[in-house]
Parts: sequence; C-alpha cells; structure tokens
Amino acid sequence: MTDLTEKRLTDLELKITEQDQVINDLSDMVGAQWQEIEKLIARLTTAQERIVTLEESLPASNQAEKPPHY
Repeated sequence: MTDLTEKRLTDLELKITEQDQVINDLSDMVGAQWQEIEKLIARLTTAQERIVTLEESLPASNQAEKPPHY
C-alpha cells in the first residue's frame, strides 16, 4: 500500500472508532432518559390516584357556591 492509502485507511478507522463511541454514548443517554421517564410516569400515576381519592372524599354538591359578592 502507498502512504496515502495507509493514511486514508487510518483516518477512516479513527472516524469509525469515534462514531462507535458517540453511538455508545448516545445509547447510554437514551437509556438513562428512559429510566427517568419511567420514574416520572410512576410519580404521575401516584399523583393521579391521590387526586381521584381526594375528589371522591369531597362532599357531593350539585350547585357551585356563589361568591360572597352576590
């Protein structure tokens, strides 16, 4: 091989190695974000359940209260 061909091959190998690292880093980031999303979904579900429980414990009222200025 010529020096130019070897240099081009080495440059391509370096680029592939760098891109492989970037892909692995992005994969790790997506995995961490997915875990965070799962935690947030669990918290949201718990909050929704608490809201439903609180709404069910409120006394039933057919009419909305009128403000005191009426």
